[in-house]
Amino acid sequence: MTLQDLSPQAQDYLKMIWDLREWGHGAVQPSALAYRAHVRASTVSGAVSRLVAGGYARHTPYGAIALTERGERYAVRMARKHRLLEMFLVTTLGYRWDEVHPEADALEHAASDLMIDRIDELLGHPDADPHGDPIPRADGSLPTQAAITLVDLPDGVPARIVRVNDVEPTLLHRLEHHGAGLHAVIAVSKPQKDDAATSAGHADRSGDEGPIMHIVALNTGDGSPDTAPCTITDPSDPPNPTNRIPLDAAETARIRVLPLRDERAVGRGEAAANVPRS
Repeated sequence: MTLQDLSPQAQDYLKMIWDLREWGHGAVQPSALAYRAHVRASTVSGAVSRLVAGGYARHTPYGAIALTERGERYAVRMARKHRLLEMFLVTTLGYRWDEVHPEADALEHAASDLMIDRIDELLGHPDADPHGDPIPRADGSLPTQAAITLVDLPDGVPARIVRVNDVEPTLLHRLEHHGAGLHAVIAVSKPQKDDAATSAGHADRSGDEGPIMHIVALNTGDGSPDTAPCTITDPSDPPNPTNRIPLDAAETARIRVLPLRDERAVGRGEAAANVPRS
């Protein structure tokens, strides 16, 4: 059986299981899959049972869902299709990054491998889609990405946004509205522990009382980021509402960033060395 022989629903579930694991969820529980698919747990149970019967997944009662080797291979091909189609829609047809996910979901089931390879060639074999998600290569390998989730970024440490999960278009739209798209340099401040109930040292609050993302102003001297030192402006001064973005705990988990080592590295986007986890 080939990937095209699977139903669109089965293809979607394979991709969602793979995507949930890729975003650091570890073992994928049926409840997480049901939440992602916006369906009831009973619906997921039936779908997973069919994947298991077809040899695409493994699942024991009340346990996590794992992909078999064949399921993994098909899931990566679906992710490749989806992410290349998103990149094509943005770069060629002028879609915004918060518009492409449902369009790619619809197109990926009809697009042949030949079409996807031609799109890949047309775009110059990009490493990432419009949201920073790495695009699997034709051989199934993935570009490496040294990034951490925003929730793991210590307070006040400048970082460059390199990836945003596209499952919530409202978050993408809000970030775009504030100028905090991919490659924007930001910092984050979190509520003090005695101000809110915390989990693993991070606030679990929403709205204006949750973590605040600050867009960091940079002064690159002569305008050459490769050689000129950069001065990081205190992100809390001045308190400008247009560059302060309230986030809740779920949103911080959907944003991955590359911490910056020092002021000279900001313009070059270098990774932080031994940045402590808060």
